[in-house]
Amino acid sequence: MKTKMDLQMVFVLIIIGLLAGIFSGMFGIGGGVVMVPLMVFALGYSQHQAQGTSLAVLAVPVTFLAAYTYHKTGEHPINFKYALVIAACFVLGGYLGTKIAVSINETLLKKIFSVLLAAIAIKMFFSK
Repeated sequence: MKTKMDLQMVFVLIIIGLLAGIFSGMFGIGGGVVMVPLMVFALGYSQHQAQGTSLAVLAVPVTFLAAYTYHKTGEHPINFKYALVIAACFVLGGYLGTKIAVSINETLLKKIFSVLLAAIAIKMFFSK
């Protein structure tokens, strides 16, 4: 797991936050369906670290205690700096995703959503 926040890492965190926000705005999803797999694949996080960080992103104020529980075990530390960058971009992405979703007909939106879920499921099923 990378911990240094260089320009490339900031870019990856921004992309994760924007995608999660856009998909949240478009489909009402974000943490478990978008951020967790992206953190596992793009950041090399374990499933527990990704889930804990996803909770930290959404922590204000909804899941702070759940994220803190992951963090305090010591086995699955959360990088709160990363969570804050993703959270800031999640807000912008949520707004943009909502704008996109309301401009697309419901049938197309359902098809996009189902392809997204299937692709993530297939990728996660066949990964280590």
